[in-house]
Amino acid sequence: MKKQFNRMKQLANQTVGRAEKTEVLSDDLLQIERRLELVRLVSHNTHKKLVSCLQGQLGTDTEKRHKKLPLTALSQAMQEGGAQLGEESLIGKMMDVCGEAESKLATEMMQHEVHIERDILDPLSQLAEVDIPNILKQRKQLAKLVLDYDSAKTRWYQAAKSTNQAMAAKADSLKDEVDEAHNKVEICKDQLSADMYSFASKEGEYARYYVMLLEAQAEYHRKSLAALEAAIPTIQIQQDSWTEKPAFGTALEEHLKRSNREIALPIEACIMMLLETGMKEEGLFRIAAGASKLKKLKAALDCSTSQLEEFYSDPHAVAGALKSYLRELPEPLMTFGLYDEWIQASNVSDPDKRLQALWVTCDHLPKTHRANLRYLVKFLAKLAQDSEANKMTPSNIAIVLGPNLLWQKTEGTLAEMAAATSVHVVAIIEPIIQHADWFFPEDVDFNVSGMFAMPTHPATQDPEPSLDRKRPGSLVGQDGDSHTPRKDRYLSRPNLTVSAHYVVADESITVTETPTEDLTSLDFKAVP
Repeated sequence: MKKQFNRMKQLANQTVGRAEKTEVLSDDLLQIERRLELVRLVSHNTHKKLVSCLQGQLGTDTEKRHKKLPLTALSQAMQEGGAQLGEESLIGKMMDVCGEAESKLATEMMQHEVHIERDILDPLSQLAEVDIPNILKQRKQLAKLVLDYDSAKTRWYQAAKSTNQAMAAKADSLKDEVDEAHNKVEICKDQLSADMYSFASKEGEYARYYVMLLEAQAEYHRKSLAALEAAIPTIQIQQDSWTEKPAFGTALEEHLKRSNREIALPIEACIMMLLETGMKEEGLFRIAAGASKLKKLKAALDCSTSQLEEFYSDPHAVAGALKSYLRELPEPLMTFGLYDEWIQASNVSDPDKRLQALWVTCDHLPKTHRANLRYLVKFLAKLAQDSEANKMTPSNIAIVLGPNLLWQKTEGTLAEMAAATSVHVVAIIEPIIQHADWFFPEDVDFNVSGMFAMPTHPATQDPEPSLDRKRPGSLVGQDGDSHTPRKDRYLSRPNLTVSAHYVVADESITVTETPTEDLTSLDFKAVP
């Protein structure tokens, strides 16, 4: 109690400047002392924020920690959902594969957080909560001992100077007290100095924690990336192998490869339905169908269903779906690459040479595009045979369907592109339909996939019974194979007389024409 009183008295005297204050720490130790508290504070804050970044529970075993991770719950939910949907669902397959990947990510995260806790968080906590506080505690203890020493020294000086005999007699005992206090100060100062110098020398080690943090995060992300890169090809294979993908808006080659088909499903399905109920329908491809029915049919075809019975009674919806499929192809059926060649062929003035040029261009089509164009043209030729009933002559068919088969790869809406090329397209499509059996002499089995019932209506007669269905003699050499076409005079292209109002690419277009051979006088005018 007396010692405490003496300390308070000495501190008061030093505060008002009447007593000498002993400074036992050197300047470098004082500088280290000032940095100690800052290091403790920033280490504490870093530890606190880093803990908040972790998703697992600190201090728990690895198994329990893994179970508590949100990624683990996500992976379990995905795998359970995949099991519920089953292998017959693409979503189910995707969820199962994705769930396994998320489980691997959860394992990587658990191992990463255990590493962070062991090698970074624990040392930071030790530094901020134990090591530095112990040094600061010693510093406070040294301050108390220095006060005791200063107090004893002050009282000894006063006793030595006093004329009072009683006080002078106490001087010797006070001198012993001063020596003892000084000894305690030196011992505490030496210990504190050692700890401070040790802290300063280990500052590089403490700084290393932050390098280790980034290294651990980099390693975690590398392993996580490796797990994802291993899973992505697997899930992509599942995606690519799934045949039930939208056909509308998908490239022809991709759709055929994915569905393992020769003829695109929308083309075959629509033509099979039209063969059954639409051949006598007036204005086929010209009269617009109901929007809801058309949307439903397109959606049904997109999911590859064969349950299309309800649409047989609406041939205009079926024809609209076929037009939509052709129009929504990323590349037209007659291709961008051959656009200029098609136009050049249509501009040949001599009718026979024009047909020959069109045949050569047709022969340049990629195999898949040519097969589907052949299938479609054969149907359109059959449709034209019933033109007395359906009013769809080769000319009319070319006008309403041609812009959906060929357009230029330029900027603008489909209607703008169709209007810009409609004259040329009619000149290309009409003779191909008129002479379908010359362009494509092979017979066509319209039910090529076997998915649909064959049409029951009676077959119509050949519109050109006198047409030689063999390729021109110039196209077949002595060995039956030649690639040098020449003019075939027995084939001539009849003149066209057209005056009609049609819907092309969802816009009304009025077409008028006076008899001509090259169709250059066709006048197209958009009708609002």
